[in-house]
Amino acid sequence: MDKPQKIMVVFGTRPEAIKLFPVVAALQADPRFTPVVCVSAQHRQMLDQVLAIAGLVPDHDLDLMKPDQTLDGLTAALLTELGKVMDAVQPDRVMVQGDTATAMAGALAAYYRKVPVDHVEAGLRSGNIYHPWPEEVNRKIIGAIASLHFAPTEVSEAALLRENVPAERVLVTGNTVIDALHWVTDRIKADPALAGGLAELEARFEGKRIIGVTSHRRENFGGGMEAIAEAIRQIAARPDVAVIFPVHLNPNVRAVMNTALAGLDNVALIEPLDYPHFARLLSIAEIMLTDSGGVQEEAPALGKPVLVMRETTERPEGVSAGTARLVGTETATIVTEIFTLLDDKAAYASMAQAHNPFGDGHAARRIVERLGNEIGR
Repeated sequence: MDKPQKIMVVFGTRPEAIKLFPVVAALQADPRFTPVVCVSAQHRQMLDQVLAIAGLVPDHDLDLMKPDQTLDGLTAALLTELGKVMDAVQPDRVMVQGDTATAMAGALAAYYRKVPVDHVEAGLRSGNIYHPWPEEVNRKIIGAIASLHFAPTEVSEAALLRENVPAERVLVTGNTVIDALHWVTDRIKADPALAGGLAELEARFEGKRIIGVTSHRRENFGGGMEAIAEAIRQIAARPDVAVIFPVHLNPNVRAVMNTALAGLDNVALIEPLDYPHFARLLSIAEIMLTDSGGVQEEAPALGKPVLVMRETTERPEGVSAGTARLVGTETATIVTEIFTLLDDKAAYASMAQAHNPFGDGHAARRIVERLGNEIGR
């Protein structure tokens, strides 16, 4: 048998870890490949939670996270340190996911060494380089470099073809986040204690309709975050509603939310959740209010409507399918849209029962099969 191909898998944030651990597991199970996991720790604490539940021990941990680091400082450190690891590992291919600074720098460092790059979750485009910022440009940079483009949907495939990516270099796989969600949901069913940390809140809010909230986008810092906080305050004034909000560690989020919402009876501002507990929040929430990309994919898999607090989305499939709706960051719009879903059963059902366009839970298998075909060429 030929020597296994060394695939260096690079990631640094919690969402990347969630979306890549099913692929790493599939690579580990295939004798044609030896995955080498390198993490930047762009998100240290939240990354480690996912690594622990997935049983994934990185081969290289750069631990680059610093308080209030600038994007250019982070990018320079990533490019330099990832390059050093690549020089030591000598990978046959480098795999990145999505749109983070880690993914972009990983692709660029690989390109400088003429190592082929495989892009998981390729082809997402909002059409606005400042929304999401800087993720839209990160994805476009990776797209210009990548050898194989693993597109989650036909919409993302079409975006790549419009940019003249050769069709034979693109494969529609579904999104690996659905693989991960099915895996963790099965784990929780087998061992409910994995997500037992929300039991106290579930008891406290028994009989109330739970709104799950996540918010962390850079373009919402400042006035947008303040408007979101005010919307949550008004929503939580309803006696039939409770809000559970795992507050992002970024001080631009924490300071605003703590000032506006601390002490409200119907609002639980809690620490960021590990992956099993976040899956549990998705399952108990009636509606998810978010500016996150991943939640737009995950919540519909459990039949939960998603209201997206952004002006644009690089995941238009959810909006087209009816599982998600763009509501921006205006307080009045957010409140009106939430109340419509709470009060109009038909409006709720039309979103909750819409087909999830983001995959069937077998994306990782398709990715590894295509990689196998590539090395067999």
